[in-house]
Amino acid sequence: MAVEDRTLLDETRVAFVEKELRYISGIIKQKGREILSNYTITPPQFIALQWLFEHGDMTIGDLSNKMYLAFSTTTDLVDRMEKNELVKRVRDENDRRVVRIHLLQEGERVIEEVIAKRQAYLKDILSSFEQTEMDALSKLLQKLHVEMKEDGK
Repeated sequence: MAVEDRTLLDETRVAFVEKELRYISGIIKQKGREILSNYTITPPQFIALQWLFEHGDMTIGDLSNKMYLAFSTTTDLVDRMEKNELVKRVRDENDRRVVRIHLLQEGERVIEEVIAKRQAYLKDILSSFEQTEMDALSKLLQKLHVEMKEDGK
């Protein structure tokens, strides 16, 4: 096969993979929004709660950077979550000028419930996959994730 043919084939494959990942991401996002509609939180609040759930207490600045939001937008988000008793602001014991956002039990409960429902949805979708297909998919998704994380450094 000529180099030009291989390049075209690779570009076609890459375009296909990008398109499929985009469609899958969109479907998962839509399903996530359907699940969230049964809760009193918005999708951005859910994302913020996820960051806190997975990485522990953060400053508003850290959370803003993780979510790619303006500091003021994140402050408003945290204000609403604090009002709904999902998080609370806690002064850093080592530096009283630093305020961290702490996930409360109710916020943790919401995250765990929503993630469990998302996983149940995915389990239902994947139920038609053979074990070897599931193993291959898991391995390839993990490899893709590692490569993307490495590229981001």
